[in-house]
Order: sequence, then C-alpha cells, then structure tokens
Amino acid sequence: MEETISLKEIFEVIKKRLLLIIAFVLGAAVIAAIISYFVLTPTYQSSSQFIVNQGQQDPNVQYNVNDIRTNVEIINTYNVVIKSPAILEEVVDELNLPYTSGALSEKLQVSSEQNSQVVTVTATDEDPALAVQLANTTVSIFQDKISDIMNVDNVSVLSQAELSENPSPVAPNPMLNIAIAIVIGAMVGVGISFLLEYLDNTITTEEDIENKIGLPVLGIISHIDDADVREDQFKFQAQRTKRGGFDGAAKKSI
Repeated sequence: MEETISLKEIFEVIKKRLLLIIAFVLGAAVIAAIISYFVLTPTYQSSSQFIVNQGQQDPNVQYNVNDIRTNVEIINTYNVVIKSPAILEEVVDELNLPYTSGALSEKLQVSSEQNSQVVTVTATDEDPALAVQLANTTVSIFQDKISDIMNVDNVSVLSQAELSENPSPVAPNPMLNIAIAIVIGAMVGVGISFLLEYLDNTITTEEDIENKIGLPVLGIISHIDDADVREDQFKFQAQRTKRGGFDGAAKKSI
C-alpha cells in the first residue's frame, strides 16, 4: 500500500521545523554576503567594437546584399583568429602582461549579433584600466595583422573602450548571490526537515499508534506530574477546610 502525504501534514512539518528552516536561510544569506563582499575580487569589463566591410570597392559598382552576407560569414572566422596566439601573443608583448596568451584568451569574449557586421571584443580583468587596454590593444593589433593573415583589408574600428570615472564591477553581484543563497538555504532546510521527520520513529499522537501499530485507540492515560498531584492535594485540602468551616458554623447556629 502506497503511503501518501497531505498538504496539512506538509504544513505541519514545516511549522514544526520552522526555526530550523529559518536558520538555514539566514545562515546561507550571511555566508553569501560575506563571500560576495569580502572574499570574491571584483572584476570589470570593457568593450571595443569593429565593423567588417569592404575596404576597397569600385564606386561605380553597387554594394549589394551578397557582399554583406559575405562579410557576415567571414566574421565567424575573425572570431577565431582574434583569439589565436598569432594575435594574443602580440598583445601580451605590447602590454608586457605577466601571463601567457592562453590566459589572456580566457579574459576575452568575442561576439556579434546575428546578421550584423559589428563585432564586439569584451575584456574582463580585476583592474578596470587594464581591461580597457586589453580590449583596445587586441582590436588594434587584429586590425593590423589581419591583412597579412588573410590578405584582406575590411576591418574598421567602430568604437574604442573608455575608462569611466567610477567604473562599476560586473561581478560579483551581491544581491543576486544573496537571493540565490536564500532560495538554496530554504530548499536545504525544508529537505532536512522532512528527512528528520521521516527518521523520527517516536510515537507522540494517537494517530501514530493507529498508523504504525494498526490498532485502534480505546483510551488515553494522561501523564500526571508530581507538581500536578501536589497541587490537586492542596486544592482538595483547601476545599475540605472550607467545607469544615461551613459545617461547624451550621452546627453552631443550630
């Protein structure tokens, strides 16, 4: 026979372990805040753009859709070339970077919108000024080297990365990290609550007896503490004393 659980039982388990769930939520939020603000190093991004077009064209020939389609298709090749050692090693030497071209490749992202001739090169670094230099230098060296690599001259710089007065880090995002931690903490807390409830084999209610033993409950013997017994005795003696006083007064009046 399959066991089922009702919504009432779910809410009762959550209510019973509510403090445990809240503790997990608060703990996860505090840990996420500490890691976001004090452990993780902020990183910054800067982007430079270039456009792929026909560098030289006969003014008497109309610029048609096929030319644009050709430029869009060649962008996929450019996205690979721009992150190749042939380009990035030049960037490492130009900026005298303390890491290899492979490490630099992980700091760069090359993207382009669908059917667009504009390519965006985004550099990420812990130093905002260095991120700007990485983006601009990579695009500049790519523009100079691509003519030798592919024998083409159809790359023009559209915009260069600039360093703002108060750059904002792109990572970490403390509010997002805390929100995710709260959700995860609540899920873990609820999961552990149901696990503890599942492992709890103690019999505490009449329903537990009927469910686990399979016998009907005929009666209940209440638990009486010593304090309750003494309190009942004091009440009984007080009642007898009071009643005895009434009886004595009645006899006297007769």
